[in-house]
Amino acid sequence: MRVNSLEFENFRNLEKNKIFTDKNTNVIFGENAQGKTNLLECIWLFCGGHSFRGSAEKELINFNEKFAKIKLEFTSQDREQNAEIRYTGNKKEVFINGVKKKSGASLIEKFSCVVFSPEHLSLVKAGPGIRRKFLDGALCQQKLKYAKYFSKYNQILNQRNALLKDINKHPELQVTLEIWNENLASFGAYIIAERIKYAEKLKENAKFFHSGISNDRETLDIEYVSTIKEINVDNLEEIKKKFLSELNNKLKDDLYNGYTTVGPHRDDINILINGMKAKNFGSQGQQRSAVLSLKLSEATVLSEILEEKPVLLLDDVLSELDSKRQDYLLNKIDGYQVFITCCEHNDKKQLQDGKLFVVNQGQITEE
Repeated sequence: MRVNSLEFENFRNLEKNKIFTDKNTNVIFGENAQGKTNLLECIWLFCGGHSFRGSAEKELINFNEKFAKIKLEFTSQDREQNAEIRYTGNKKEVFINGVKKKSGASLIEKFSCVVFSPEHLSLVKAGPGIRRKFLDGALCQQKLKYAKYFSKYNQILNQRNALLKDINKHPELQVTLEIWNENLASFGAYIIAERIKYAEKLKENAKFFHSGISNDRETLDIEYVSTIKEINVDNLEEIKKKFLSELNNKLKDDLYNGYTTVGPHRDDINILINGMKAKNFGSQGQQRSAVLSLKLSEATVLSEILEEKPVLLLDDVLSELDSKRQDYLLNKIDGYQVFITCCEHNDKKQLQDGKLFVVNQGQITEE
């Protein structure tokens, strides 16, 4: 999968243009606040129509204009294709190969990217909720069943938590907990098993990438930490029984707190560098390298499902990395088309093969 050309008009601060990309590495260079990330965002929107920056669609239109239009020519599923998105106010129109579609969801089947942005450093630095969101987001994208079970689990969890609060006022309601426990454990067992299996896949690939990024100086490891102990991912009934047992063991705590204290909504993953938690002991460069390895691993797992490699979008990825780590990202990620933004002159000089685009106040030129 690769981008062949990208065309945009009235998109954020970018001046109307059409650029033709390299099949391997594309470096987007410029000072801060010039529009580099806007270019990556423009590509990302063709994955399903929503910005990785969380922006409202009307914010994608240049302040002085009433509409914006972006067009992508790309190779996917062994053929040349194109897609176009038009924004007018809060209205969005999507066209794939000249045919108008009902929504941006149609793009998911055609074009895929994996994006790294500085916000993803929270995978290491922030609390467990961010890491759970990372796992759940990837699994929901890959498996429709997981998305359905995840949604159902959260509905039941909210209802059980509401009941826990009510029981303090109406003790007679405690007899109704059993049915909620049963349903929570059924859906929760599946979520735990799928997360552990996905974390194992991530670990295998992330180790490989981190070894390359660190020039074999560091070992990356990933551990799934569950509130349900000694799990056999191939036996959902056993996981369910253990989950039910933990719910019963923690009932006193749950009633006191007014919420459910065990289950996949309380799980975490440990990210370890040379056996030590990256969050507590990793340098800025090591933490960035660890998250990059996770994102590259995510791309590898996705490529196994798609049977072709997604496009990589790496925003502000080179800062805080030494020259050897930068060289790996610029020149040694084989088989993927990569777009990398940077703002240091020395960074762009390391590019051995590919294209360099310079962004200055929304103007994009190829060097």
